Amino acid sequence: MSARIAAVGAGRMGRGIALAFAYAGYEVDVIDLKHRGGAAWAQLEREAREEMAASLATLADLGAMPADAVERVLARIRLVPESGAGPALGSADAVFEAVTETLDVKRDAFARTCALARADAILASTTSTILVTDLVPLVTHAERLVNAHWLNPAYVIPLVELSAHPGTSAEVVARLRLLLEDIGKVPVVCGATPGYIVPRLQALVMNEAARMVEEGVAPEEIDKATRYGLGLRFAALGVVEFIDYGGNDILYYASRYLAERVSRERYAPPAIVERLMHEGRIGLKSGEGFYDYRGRDVAAYRKDALARVLGVLRHAGLYRPPR
Repeated sequence: MSARIAAVGAGRMGRGIALAFAYAGYEVDVIDLKHRGGAAWAQLEREAREEMAASLATLADLGAMPADAVERVLARIRLVPESGAGPALGSADAVFEAVTETLDVKRDAFARTCALARADAILASTTSTILVTDLVPLVTHAERLVNAHWLNPAYVIPLVELSAHPGTSAEVVARLRLLLEDIGKVPVVCGATPGYIVPRLQALVMNEAARMVEEGVAPEEIDKATRYGLGLRFAALGVVEFIDYGGNDILYYASRYLAERVSRERYAPPAIVERLMHEGRIGLKSGEGFYDYRGRDVAAYRKDALARVLGVLRHAGLYRPPR
């Protein structure tokens, strides 16, 4: 897949996206839309290039890439000052907006981007807080607008969460998915609701961890439990898949107990969990849950799930053969 990529915003996210695409062989323009004097621009350009070079050098030190590839990857990234924004945006097939998280700043960035970019160029905002529906009035040809939420560091974490508005073209979403998959990313599509998927889940986990620290649990113990229990399991099985695997009935009863003993507001089971429980659709052991297992080779599925867990254990250096 051949495409020219532009990242609007020369901060941490714009640099991370540039590295992700350049690593995969794409030419990338990182565009700074702020008007800066010569010295200020030279300083920003130097800092950005030094940071990106240091990130790649660290990957090389960790054996994730050959040391002689660092300069080759960096050579694919062009840092563009405000004065050169026109040609850079005009040649872009996909533009990732990565400016400050305020509507005023994004309004200005999108106004200039839409004036300079091609009408068929994908516009993807990397915002982690602003709904894509709130960005629609800021752009022209809104059918090409989608949110693309990258997780830091963008050049390492595979997941990119895509959020489209009702008027987003299905063809645009498909093009963006293919583009991201071509650089080794794993795109997922979620609704235009606050928090995407990962931030919404992890906010609950992190707040609950902080509450446990308040209650006297040592942070080190919480982190150990997260790394070697919670994290390992959910690296192998997805959260919803895990509900079905263990049984929705387990979640139902555990939620009711925690709601009574800890906090009803935080732990009361949602309506869908209660409904599935009352319908007898408790997951793998009943044949139906969030997923439908009827007609599947359940033994083969269980073996595959265990293989995934063992794979994560081996990767983490925690697998031990029997004595």
